Amino acid sequence: MSFKSLVRELRDGIGSMSRRGGGAMEGMMTAHSRGCAPHPQELEEQQQQGRWANLPPELLLDVIQRVEASEVAWPERRHVLACAAVCRSWRNITKEVVRSPEQCGQITFPFSLKQPGPRDHPIQCFIRRERATSTFCLYLGLTPSLQGQSDKLLLAAHKIRRATSTNFVISLNPDDISRASSTYIGKARSNFLATKFTVYDSEPPYDAAVSSSNRSNRRIHSRQVSPRVPAGNYNIATISYELNILRTRGPRRMQCMMHSIPISSVQEGGSVPAPSSFIHSVDQRLSSLPVVKGKEPVIGFSSTSLNESNAPVQINGEPLILKNKAPRWHEQLQCWCLNFRGRVTVASVKNFQLVAAADPSCHVSPAEQEKVILQFGKIGKDIFTMDYQYPLSAFQAFAICLTSFDTKPACE
Repeated sequence: MSFKSLVRELRDGIGSMSRRGGGAMEGMMTAHSRGCAPHPQELEEQQQQGRWANLPPELLLDVIQRVEASEVAWPERRHVLACAAVCRSWRNITKEVVRSPEQCGQITFPFSLKQPGPRDHPIQCFIRRERATSTFCLYLGLTPSLQGQSDKLLLAAHKIRRATSTNFVISLNPDDISRASSTYIGKARSNFLATKFTVYDSEPPYDAAVSSSNRSNRRIHSRQVSPRVPAGNYNIATISYELNILRTRGPRRMQCMMHSIPISSVQEGGSVPAPSSFIHSVDQRLSSLPVVKGKEPVIGFSSTSLNESNAPVQINGEPLILKNKAPRWHEQLQCWCLNFRGRVTVASVKNFQLVAAADPSCHVSPAEQEKVILQFGKIGKDIFTMDYQYPLSAFQAFAICLTSFDTKPACE
């Protein structure tokens, strides 16, 4: 069966599910009139009943495996997401079939943006800057396409200047970039001199990432807090730029302390703990809370839900430290040079390559210390390339690159 015929039958199946869903809604209204409302999970299960939800697991697994193997690049890979959107059973099997970016080198689901990249080759992206709106968009691909509409958007950020700091708010939706948005996933905030940036994640990078001392829970009436408030802000990285007191010419010198990535990740046999899905947003938790007649639901929030924590997330072992690779001076060109392997074509003070900085006691091989984990550089007016690989995620790499766009007179 071709994929087009599969989608056509899928559309017909969804239509029959919708008609059955209407019957389920009538049943819900009848039950509510008798004084007992069905559980939302039961209603969802009723709406999922149909020929597509009841396919044999072996057949469903084979169909999704064929779709995943045939659609290896965007925009065709959206068909894999379409399979996950059919119903719960399809979604669970699709998540089992689709591997993480570290294993397959592909970005499929939104939470793949917070998983580490592949180990043997980088994922190549580019950033487009909109000066008029102070917006930065991260796209998947080598270079921008001629049409522009076929570029796969991964993340978007908005630069907000304040009196004492600069904030880069990062979102999944370029049309709704704010901390109050349900698509908000994190931010980067600078100090007064723009020499130090702190990267915050809206959710813990992995389970039990935040110590109990940062969780002073308190109960807040639902009318006092919008259900679109993000889950929280967890300190996952600190980016520092070295002051250039003598005003010597040369590239910027930077260092990144990744609080959520242990140094053991770049050792032999090491790994990075990463999330397998997004935590439910506040509005989803609000819809599932029991409602007492005549009273509004009460939600439990933590202090980190509403304010960012200055304390970094807790990991086992020392955090990974990245430093910019030292360039060499080219006598003929009379400039500092790095080997970007053709991915950077315009000289800029923003261009950099990051490698692991480890002490001899950490037992990190010289090959791992020479491997470029993140490189960023200019290829045209307001167009920059961003290539990253393990152990960084797309979100972490994008946040680090955003810090390079802020003006740093004390570092140049």
